[in-house]
Amino acid sequence: QVQLVESGGGLVQAGDSLRLSCGASGRTFSNYNMGWFRQAPGKEREFVAAISRSGGRNRYTDSVKGRFTISRDNAKNTVYLQMNSLKPEDTGVYYCAADRNSFALGIEWTVYDYWGQGTQVTVSS
Repeated sequence: QVQLVESGGGLVQAGDSLRLSCGASGRTFSNYNMGWFRQAPGKEREFVAAISRSGGRNRYTDSVKGRFTISRDNAKNTVYLQMNSLKPEDTGVYYCAADRNSFALGIEWTVYDYWGQGTQVTVSS
């Protein structure tokens, strides 16, 4: 299995930027599609972005397109989420996740096999 640890969250103002990182250990990182999800208080966990094993494909939820960028460095076993022009509605706990089986980039959390513990992102207005 693979262990995932997120970092980089914090409290920022609307319009600011943050970069989240998710470091992986255990199995070969490049064998996994990687995703970012978030969960706001009282809401279900929602898909944010995903990236393929090689980094050649990515996918975003509509609300973050043009503002967020997912990337990965397989040599460093790390996936990133660059978040620009943050909005209060981006507030939540952000989780990274690893999918070992799929070719397609999944948007359902049930597709993913391994999860980090999450990092809090709070955007004030």
